[in-house]
Amino acid sequence: MKKSIFPVRLFLPALVFLLPAVRALDLASPGGDLVLSFHLEDRGGRKACPVYSLSWKGTPILAPAALGFRLAGGRTLEEGFRVLSVRRGRKDETWTPVWGERNRIRDQYNWMTVLLGRPGPVLEIEFRCFDTAAAFRFRILGKGRITIERELTRFRFYGDHPCWVTRHAQGRYSRLPLSKAGNHIERPLTVEIPGGPVVALGEAACIDYARTKLASLEDEPLTIGAELSGPVGGELPLATPWRVILVAPTAARLLERGTDVFYNLNDPCALEDTSWIRPGKAIREMTLTTRGGKACVDFCVSHGLQFVEFDAGWYGPENSPESDATTVTLDPHRSRGPLDLPEVIRYARSKGIGVILYVNRRALERQLDTILPLYRKWGVSGVKYGFVHVGSMEYTSWLHMAVRKAAENRLMVDIHDEYRPTGYSRTYPNLMTQEGIRGDEERPPAALTLAVLFTRMLCGPADNTVCYFSKRVGGSLPFHAFQLAKAVCIFSPWQFLFWYDRPLGSLGGKTGNLERIVTEVPELEFFRALPTTWDETRVLAGKIGRYAVVARRKGREWFVGCMNAGRARTLEVDLGFLEEGSKYEATIYYDDPSVPSRTHVGVRKVEVDSRAVLKAELLPSRGQAIRIVPK
Repeated sequence: MKKSIFPVRLFLPALVFLLPAVRALDLASPGGDLVLSFHLEDRGGRKACPVYSLSWKGTPILAPAALGFRLAGGRTLEEGFRVLSVRRGRKDETWTPVWGERNRIRDQYNWMTVLLGRPGPVLEIEFRCFDTAAAFRFRILGKGRITIERELTRFRFYGDHPCWVTRHAQGRYSRLPLSKAGNHIERPLTVEIPGGPVVALGEAACIDYARTKLASLEDEPLTIGAELSGPVGGELPLATPWRVILVAPTAARLLERGTDVFYNLNDPCALEDTSWIRPGKAIREMTLTTRGGKACVDFCVSHGLQFVEFDAGWYGPENSPESDATTVTLDPHRSRGPLDLPEVIRYARSKGIGVILYVNRRALERQLDTILPLYRKWGVSGVKYGFVHVGSMEYTSWLHMAVRKAAENRLMVDIHDEYRPTGYSRTYPNLMTQEGIRGDEERPPAALTLAVLFTRMLCGPADNTVCYFSKRVGGSLPFHAFQLAKAVCIFSPWQFLFWYDRPLGSLGGKTGNLERIVTEVPELEFFRALPTTWDETRVLAGKIGRYAVVARRKGREWFVGCMNAGRARTLEVDLGFLEEGSKYEATIYYDDPSVPSRTHVGVRKVEVDSRAVLKAELLPSRGQAIRIVPK
């Protein structure tokens, strides 16, 4: 749809300057529920400061808060402004992602760009109001070079609402009042306003800029401020990432549509050919041997997986600066081999299975321009970037450059450890997934997974590394049907389903640690059938840290995940999303200690239609997974 722009030019800038606190500029969402208001105001002894506020359905949710920057050399960019011009417009278009939680994403918003003048650099603020979010970013215009030492973006609430806090990307979450949130807070930060709405503060399109975390401000009660992970320097003009405020009546609705906003705030796909980008399910190869690699390939073929990943140790000790990622040189502490990696790759390609190689940042930073074209020559499908630096402007820029260079070599990417997405996968969809999550190798309890779902998962896919046959499942990890459900609820186009597991026969006659050997249990049929990308997603119910019901459709089949923590409860699964008048068969996988299998998962089938309501009766740390197929 063609963009329409309605320019508003203020031909009397002196008059605007004389009335900075009177003239408010309002921007409403397309549906009218969200209204962002901007004006200039005298605050704290400073004159003509940029100030914004936000309301939802007529109720104020963010109080007036000042915006601005502290620059190197003691300079500021936070007061003494006048409005030079205001432009307005609207956009409404729908685009098709290469992969995603739905096959069509609507990008609908009203926008307003305000140009602010003062001696020195000129500040332009662009605002967008979606039905589910408000967002803004800054452009500092002028000539020369500047260094931003602190961004003064604030989110000022009206009450001391509870929020969900973690201080690093693989940390545990705590539910704290805003006044006690502290600093170094990961984003998105989800805030529960009593009686609604639920709000989440995030960052989009952070590509060549320092990562922003969040912090509660001691001198401004009930206010969350931006916390840059280092200075930002560059030639003018200089643009910031988007500051995002997601708003929804419930946590379920927030999760259902929140991620669309992050993608919509990034540039469209930059790749002309995306046919080589391939979602799928993966097993990690544990033995670093030729036999083990081929056994994993055969397992993928027989169990509906698409990838084998060779993790740390295949080219030497990953933390050694001497290890050469252009060679196959085993770390003797991880494997005695032998590993003929070219032969495993050849064998995998002959079976239609891709190979993913892990490379630690030490080799990546030193050998990136050599290994990427080499791996393409080898026939590798993707690379897992290991323990990359994140936070600073330098390493944020480097990492996104490394994603672009992988695309040039038709390689997909999984980013390991602390990186959290800001929507760049729309522009470079070879960035398949990333951690930034406390995955199963860290033994997250059910309550933590159900906190992660409504916080971390708002901003994009997560590599959760399911450890299905590990003895920790049913102990420190929730039970097996919960793990099946997690693969539906925790979205990732690359799903690692067997992180510590290996097929029988991967070590020849040796079985090694029996807990890691895959057992042929009936519920593996669910993983076999499970897609990793979707045509439609609905979040049917959810309470942060307590429970969730997520339904996803591929073609005419639906997959449902139910997860529970805390106490026993019955979750209702209303099947009103099914085609009216059609009959379906639902296969339900549930935790049942009486089932005489290693995993104690029961399986039952029932005929359903769009009028049916299934009841999932769940104990703590239990779940249900459901596959619904037309009859």
